[in-house]
Amino acid sequence: MLKQSIEKKLNEQVNAELFSSYLYLSMSAYFEDLSLVGFANWMKVQAHEELTHAMKIYDFIHERGGKVTLEAIDKPENKWKNVLHVIEETYKHEQLVTSLIHNLVEISIKEKDYATQNFLQWFVDEQVEEEATASLLLERVKMIDGKNPGLFMLDKELKGRKIEDED
Repeated sequence: MLKQSIEKKLNEQVNAELFSSYLYLSMSAYFEDLSLVGFANWMKVQAHEELTHAMKIYDFIHERGGKVTLEAIDKPENKWKNVLHVIEETYKHEQLVTSLIHNLVEISIKEKDYATQNFLQWFVDEQVEEEATASLLLERVKMIDGKNPGLFMLDKELKGRKIEDED
């Protein structure tokens, strides 16, 4: 059985993951408007991953006898200065999510909830990967400095990103 303090924080994380999905979908729409279909695809895959993360936590809450409480999802930003700005915001957002996951781990340690602590290790590992991926994309966008040939080559590459099974 989940302690109330952990159940509350896990529910907040479900909301944060759903917001992340919503944010990345908004970024995808922005890229679609710019006809950058590869960047749009990359963000759609990101949105799908975040939805998957929310559902992992949702299922865990139920498995532990907790109650899922869904709250309103904040409206995401939908206007950015340029491609670089979107990718910078993506990286910052992943850093925020990492801090939220670390906070959950700290609470599970404090509450001596070893099952939750063990469950959250997947998310700790996942966030290392998420930050690294966003950081690499940011560095590549900075490298091409928004110049069309490089931007279009990167866009073509990003079009190939596929949704992966996250078991």
